[in-house]
Amino acid sequence: MLTQRLIKSAPKVIRRNIGILAPAFKEASDPIQQLFLDKIREYKSKSTGGKLVDPTPEIERERRAELDRIINQYDLKGDLTEFPKFSFQDPVVEK
Repeated sequence: MLTQRLIKSAPKVIRRNIGILAPAFKEASDPIQQLFLDKIREYKSKSTGGKLVDPTPEIERERRAELDRIINQYDLKGDLTEFPKFSFQDPVVEK
């Protein structure tokens, strides 16, 4: 029963995965795909350290204004751009 289902659904899964994985191929046959891959590689080389890629002064001002608004709205302290650190302590259990 299970093998019949697998045999029946395998062609659908293969077709779907080939469509999804097409941009992952090294050489693209379509010039549009090649342009897409080139842009992804260029973006990857520029986006180091988790910072914005090619930010304009206007975008930086908007980003800073939004961070300031959130800090004031929720009365936050510390650096908002780094992940919070949690520390859990075991409770004291009486014998």
